[in-house]
Amino acid sequence: MNDMAGTATAAKKKTMRHASAQKAARQAETRRLRNRSNKRAVREAVRETFAAAAAKGASDAQTQTLLRDASALLDKAARRGVIHWKAAARRKSRLLARLKAPAPAATPVAAKTPAAKTQAAPAK
Repeated sequence: MNDMAGTATAAKKKTMRHASAQKAARQAETRRLRNRSNKRAVREAVRETFAAAAAKGASDAQTQTLLRDASALLDKAARRGVIHWKAAARRKSRLLARLKAPAPAATPVAAKTPAAKTQAAPAK
């Protein structure tokens, strides 16, 4: 029983003993944080572009500017290795397709479902 306890502590002492392993762990953490920041910037840029396109008062020039910025961020993320270059191309393609697609006709949800008509009671 003593022998088992000794091996568990000895194994624990061995972890991260080498300086190269410690440095690799530090580098991995730095890269993880940088990649996370870059991915967040890309997501926010794409979200802002969609919001500007959906806003009724947004100008076409503003949407084009946001689209150009989002596209540039996607390209930079692909160049840095944060995302795959094909994933960046796919996202840019889908972004353009969604911006060029006509807006769907606004239909009230209550008119679609007959159950919604019967459940709505007049307020007293």
